[in-house]
Amino acid sequence: MIGSIPRVESGSITIEKASKKRKWREQITAKVNHILIAQGWLFYITGFLLGRAVILQTVSPFAVAFIASMWLVHREKSFRSMIAVILGALTYSMQHVAYIFIAFILFIFISAATKSLKHQQWMLPITVFFATSLPRMFLYSLQGTISSFEWMMLAVEGVLGAILVLIFMQSIPLLSPKRYKPTLKSEEIVCLIILIASVLTGFIGWEVYGASLEHVFSRYFVLVFAFIGGAAIGSTVGVVAGMILSLANVVNLYQMSLLAFSGVLGGLLKEGKKPGTAVGLLIGTGLIGVYGESVALLPSLTESLMAVLLFLMTPASWLEQIARYIPGTEAYTNEQEQYSQKVRNVTAKRVEQFSDVFQALSKSFAVTDRTLSDEKRDEKRDTDYFLSQVTEKTCQDCFLKNKCWQKEFDKTYSLMETMKQNITAGQEPHRNVVKEFENHCVRSRQVKEAMQSEMSFYKANQQLRQQVTESKRLVSDQLQGVSDVMNDFAKEILKERQHHELQESQIIQALKQMGIELVRLDIYHLEKGNVDIELTTSFYEYHGEGEKLIAPVLSELLDEMIVVRNEDISSFPYGYSHFVFGSARDFEVETGAANAAKGGGLVSGDSFTTIELGAGKFAMAISDGMGNGKRAKEESTETLRLLQQILQTGIREKVAIKTINSILALRTTDEMFATLDLAVVDLHNASAEFLKIGSTPSFVRRGNSMIKIEASNLPMGIIQEFDVDIVSEQLKPNDLLIMMSDGIFDGPKDVENIDIWIKRKIKEMDTEDPQEIADLLLEEVIRTRSGDIHDDMTVLVAKVKKNTPKWANVPVRQEKLLSM
Repeated sequence: MIGSIPRVESGSITIEKASKKRKWREQITAKVNHILIAQGWLFYITGFLLGRAVILQTVSPFAVAFIASMWLVHREKSFRSMIAVILGALTYSMQHVAYIFIAFILFIFISAATKSLKHQQWMLPITVFFATSLPRMFLYSLQGTISSFEWMMLAVEGVLGAILVLIFMQSIPLLSPKRYKPTLKSEEIVCLIILIASVLTGFIGWEVYGASLEHVFSRYFVLVFAFIGGAAIGSTVGVVAGMILSLANVVNLYQMSLLAFSGVLGGLLKEGKKPGTAVGLLIGTGLIGVYGESVALLPSLTESLMAVLLFLMTPASWLEQIARYIPGTEAYTNEQEQYSQKVRNVTAKRVEQFSDVFQALSKSFAVTDRTLSDEKRDEKRDTDYFLSQVTEKTCQDCFLKNKCWQKEFDKTYSLMETMKQNITAGQEPHRNVVKEFENHCVRSRQVKEAMQSEMSFYKANQQLRQQVTESKRLVSDQLQGVSDVMNDFAKEILKERQHHELQESQIIQALKQMGIELVRLDIYHLEKGNVDIELTTSFYEYHGEGEKLIAPVLSELLDEMIVVRNEDISSFPYGYSHFVFGSARDFEVETGAANAAKGGGLVSGDSFTTIELGAGKFAMAISDGMGNGKRAKEESTETLRLLQQILQTGIREKVAIKTINSILALRTTDEMFATLDLAVVDLHNASAEFLKIGSTPSFVRRGNSMIKIEASNLPMGIIQEFDVDIVSEQLKPNDLLIMMSDGIFDGPKDVENIDIWIKRKIKEMDTEDPQEIADLLLEEVIRTRSGDIHDDMTVLVAKVKKNTPKWANVPVRQEKLLSM
């Protein structure tokens, strides 16, 4: 029987092959990295080439500087690196081998002699100076008297060695597999280029088909860095490499011009990918070859073509890996964004963990609603404890104790429990119960007195337990509030700038039709009610175009009212001006305030404030410190300061007020109390919440009608725990909210019904200006007392208005943007 052959999709085969190819490439790359870096072969090859590096015909400062850096950074590989350097020197000349060998012996001797000294890293350049110059002095002395030129050359060699060791100390760690820094500084890039150029010097004298290898590899590295970093990095590599090669061989002096010019051209043409950068090198080679008579054009083009071939064969993954460390490249930017994202994620995770901790603490302090059986059990236990205290004082030495508490336990317990319940309720025990108990107990009078005496302790314990329960509930609410704030903060951290390419193009086109050219446009949010847009443009003379033109255009496109949140206008023509646009609130609040101190003094015990909260909320508050003068002023000011700081963190109003009350109640033993009258208006829908702590009523004037808002709570700080009553009211456009301290509400003299009087005075006012209403109401109250200010007085008036922009939308031929 022939079974059916399963069909395999070609797409899955292609994906599988690509996956295998990618794994194979990753394995090869990992193996090469392990051999070159982990096992140190890259250092040995570098040492071999630096062993051959000679400049100015006789000067060789590279070898000792390299070994000194290896001794400092990778001491375990320094001995093998010495052998590699000596092998490289063998390919140059025996005299050079002798110089390198003596220099190494002297370096080891000086390093061992200075091993006990501190700050060996700072001693290293001095050690290299002597280890480089003294062997050269010894070799010169063997040939006869040292000439002044030779003295100068050995001094130059020592100074160059000391400088190179400082450069190599920064370059060699960059090749380490355990490098954690994600970017390179400019100084590190230059040091790495100098190291590469020094290594290229070791290729001098080697040729392949008439092409000098130092020229091939120098042009190859110029191509690589020009392609990765652009014209600036490419020209820098060209100048440094050309200078060092020209020092090694004066014939290579033209290489500085060729490499620098090729680096600039290659960087400028890198938009054409690898072929574009290669064309830049070929153009530079051709121009320099035609210009210089000493330059053979054909061999130079051959060297450039070989460099181009190596460059084209270089895997893109290698170039991308290098680009991650070069500032300004796309790979570097992506690396930075990934690093920033990782930091944001870690930070948000930690904040969420703290939020969970506070939430767990909140749950541990939370007071659960007890069942009826639990309450009965607790009451039974408290009764047993109460009666045990009473019987200990009265029944222990009674001769009828066994009869009452053993033979007639139920009756005795029932009678005493009934009497205890009556006393707890603040009543005298019932006559029938007392009579029955007197017939039952020979010490009934002593028992009754003991129960009344013990009742004070019983009630104190009950009150203390209730306070502990309320304190635990408050702590639970506070911890939960902190947890919520931290959780919201973690979500804000994770918010990133979203990409709105379609919306950006529509905004740019719409503004361009009006003659406004944008320099920069950033769209962060397009959510309804939470639009956040920043843009930069230029004007010859600014005449309010941001508010008059740009904001209406954005409002038309987004189908939402957009206003200018912030603007930074350039002070000179055609300078860059920066604007921040955001969603306008549906309502706005205009306020006015008036106050007067007792007796016309300068210091009032009342304080008031208006607070712009997040999420489109506006808060108004009046606090009246008990008494008058400086002490009351300090108390009311401190109350409002705490309120503002806590509310701006995002904690709910009710929890904030309870927290302030705890602080005021616990921070001092003095009787310092303060009232608080708080109104929070939601600017999105004009709904208002009123929290009144020991404060006077507030009034809302809506046309010809008046609405009274009041609540009954004690002033803050009198008791440690209390319930906060929240009164809600839906405000409407043009409503006037009048808040006042007790100096205003209780101020009118010879007025029987103050509510009616205040309502009538407010309704009779012809103005709707909040400041005028506040001034007129304060004046009316003072007039009733013939100019006498008997108490601190404060009036705070707010008018709720529909938010209408100053400039209407400008119709444009553009489809409205879709919110993301």
